[in-house]
Amino acid sequence: MLKQVQHDDQIIAAPPKSQRGVDVRGLFALNPPMPVTLAESPRVAADVVRGVTRLLHRSDVASLAEVSLGCNRRADIMGIDAAGRLTIVEVKVSLADLRGDRKWPDYLGYCDRFFWAVPAGFDLAPFAHADLAPGITGLIIADRYDAEEVRAAPWHPTGTPMSPARRKAETLAFARRAAARVMFGADPEAAGLFRD
Repeated sequence: MLKQVQHDDQIIAAPPKSQRGVDVRGLFALNPPMPVTLAESPRVAADVVRGVTRLLHRSDVASLAEVSLGCNRRADIMGIDAAGRLTIVEVKVSLADLRGDRKWPDYLGYCDRFFWAVPAGFDLAPFAHADLAPGITGLIIADRYDAEEVRAAPWHPTGTPMSPARRKAETLAFARRAAARVMFGADPEAAGLFRD
């Protein structure tokens, strides 16, 4: 279980134990990270994505970052497990970004479970508010090396599974996107021939 630390009247999450077995939580409690600035946001977001994809991989969920959905939205991370169930993870690195996000409910019809992912040190209090639906969304704390699921996400957040037609469309789009990204790795000049 992730340790929560009280700091300056905020409940923040300590980072997960590192892959090297070094427990950095005690150090973090004494010196929590500074709030993320706009200039740091892309780097911190990339670190969170990296940690979350490692967590998903350990759970046998193959994932991709920046995935277009059929609703003309783009999920920060989308994954698929061996049973064909889809997981979407929305990454937030600042409170301003979290408070301004009104599009996340659109993702619920395109996944079988939905998570928020934030960096260590992020204020967790907003995730308990009803407008962020704590009963149907999970919560992950991540850094560049690892991640920890601190609140499980229930399956089928809308109460019913995706329709078979939507599941097929999203699964095929996911597979084609993954294959195209592998192809572009081998032939970067081909990237202009494919639209994502």
